[in-house]
Order: sequence, then C-alpha cells, then structure tokens
Amino acid sequence: MEVEVKFKVDDPESIKKNVEEIAEFIVEKEEVDLYFNHPCRDFLLTDEALRIRKDKEGITLTYKGKKIDFETKTREEVKVKVEDFVRMKRVLESLGFSIAGEVRKIRRIYRMDDVILCLDRIENLGNFIEIEIETEKVDEGKRKIFEIAESLGFKREKSIRKSYLEMILDVADSNRKR
Repeated sequence: MEVEVKFKVDDPESIKKNVEEIAEFIVEKEEVDLYFNHPCRDFLLTDEALRIRKDKEGITLTYKGKKIDFETKTREEVKVKVEDFVRMKRVLESLGFSIAGEVRKIRRIYRMDDVILCLDRIENLGNFIEIEIETEKVDEGKRKIFEIAESLGFKREKSIRKSYLEMILDVADSNRKR
C-alpha cells in the first residue's frame, strides 16, 4: 500500500531547506503524467487512477486503487515499466480508454529511511510537498508520515487528499464557469 499525504507549500525555499536538514536528496526531474479514464466507468467517481508517467528514469504505467481512509491518499498502487510512451497511449486508446488530463511537474525527491519526500512544482497549480511510504502496516505508516509532516510545520487537518489531476480539473472547471 502507498500511504501518502500532501500539503500546499507557500514558501518553497524554506521548506526545501528544512527537508534537506532531515532527508537525503535523491534526484530532481521533470515528470509528465498522462491520465486515462475507463471506457465503462468514471475513475473520478470510483476514486481510481490510470496513468502513464514519463521522466528521465523511464516510462511507467500505474494503476491506483480507491483511497481507503479520509485523512490520507492511502491506496493500492501497481506499477509496470513500459518501453514506449506513445505506443502505450495508443494501446490504451485502442481499448477505449480516453485521456482525462495531463499533469506536468518538476519534482525534487528526498529519502528519509523508508519515507520519500517530494517537493513538487506543478504547472498551473503551484508548490506542494508529498510525504509517502510503501507499507502493509498502514496505521504505522500514517503515524510516521504525519510525524514528519508536523516536524516540518504542516498540520494534519490541512492534508490534501485530492490528486494533482483533480485539482487541475477543478481549476479548469472554475475557469469555465467564469
């Protein structure tokens, strides 16, 4: 299970400094995520996700299951490496999947033992921090990532459960209504 929390970051330089005091820098990269919707059910309604991610480390097809609690983005995550972004997109579209949206980000990844901290700059959204751990012990994982979040000055109740795609779609929807 992937146990994850996300927070909006108002002062990215300050948070970067604080994260670098507690965690080891791994990599900075650009990620392009292309999300798909199922031909027979709406993933936004079922709280699932299917995406192809392209970054300097390769191409990954990822399925994310439904979130299992109301505090975090904890859910099953299944990843598969693929060789060709364009052909994988074509396979999915040939099977009836439609493009739901795209998320572009610059991500700085840090590691603190078995916890990953990501400082993200999302195109058209702003700056965020994600703190995540992969574990079968969900309650222990939640405790650990909330402790780290609180040590960095983030309040548990300010955790964002929406995905970047959901936030981008919300912004697009509010812009259409204007």
